[in-house]
Amino acid sequence: MNRRRITLLALALFATATASGCGYNTLQTKQQNVKARWAVVESQLQRRADLIPNIVAAAQSAGVQEQEVFGQIAQARSQLLNATSAQPQGENGDKTPEQKQAVINANNSFGGTIGRLLSLQEAYPVLRSNENFLKLQDELTGTENRINTARNDYTGAAQDYNTARGNFPMVIAAKLYGFKEEPYFKADEASRQAPRFDPNAMRRPAGGAQTNANK
Repeated sequence: MNRRRITLLALALFATATASGCGYNTLQTKQQNVKARWAVVESQLQRRADLIPNIVAAAQSAGVQEQEVFGQIAQARSQLLNATSAQPQGENGDKTPEQKQAVINANNSFGGTIGRLLSLQEAYPVLRSNENFLKLQDELTGTENRINTARNDYTGAAQDYNTARGNFPMVIAAKLYGFKEEPYFKADEASRQAPRFDPNAMRRPAGGAQTNANK
């Protein structure tokens, strides 16, 4: 009886080790795909962050003096760049799920300030005919489309990886080798509502100068 139990235990351990090895290879492949998709997301976020100062400059050159909006944009952009450029703390030089979540949160905040910037057109008709602003706005639209595609690709890869990670027997390999769940790229709840711009509430004239709306 003891010999039979030892044999069964040995078979169970062998099956577990074999399943774990196969699971490791599968999870490693899927995780690498997640990493690759995430790298594309960060690249597109960097592209947008580089573009925004040009749009801000175009708005300022047209005489728009909404200093609070510009300040919020600068702060949100700085937070996003800090999150994306943070030194990876995960294994193999990769960002941890927590670091990725910080990038996601910073991106949502930055996206909200972009919406407020574009809403300035409603208060400043001169922007509607400003060639530089309109050109950069079109470029930003294309950038947002690229980000959305990259974000969807990353979310799909994360879902595939997380699903495999949670299924038996790969869940054993995930626990043995420390494969963590990857965060999904979800928009902030506030982004479900279209941004609204109140020129009277947000106007902060520089140096006490009178804005177009007050003339």
